Amino acid sequence: MTSAPIVVHRPSHSGGRRVTVHSGGRDEILGTPYSDLDLVVFLEGAGVVEPEAIWDDPQWVEWRGGHAHQFRTA
Repeated sequence: MTSAPIVVHRPSHSGGRRVTVHSGGRDEILGTPYSDLDLVVFLEGAGVVEPEAIWDDPQWVEWRGGHAHQFRTA
């Protein structure tokens, strides 16, 4: 279990990474971004004012199953 409220899950075989936000005791799926730009749009839609300022901070965002900012499988 992570303490970070935002999780960027491992890349899917078709590309993209599901993003979830833990809020109010439950996880909400924001969507599947295919790039950093997509991730910014999803996080801004969830109320994050400056996503680029937190996306590399492990207290806020956990990148699972791959390198941060990579949206394709190796």
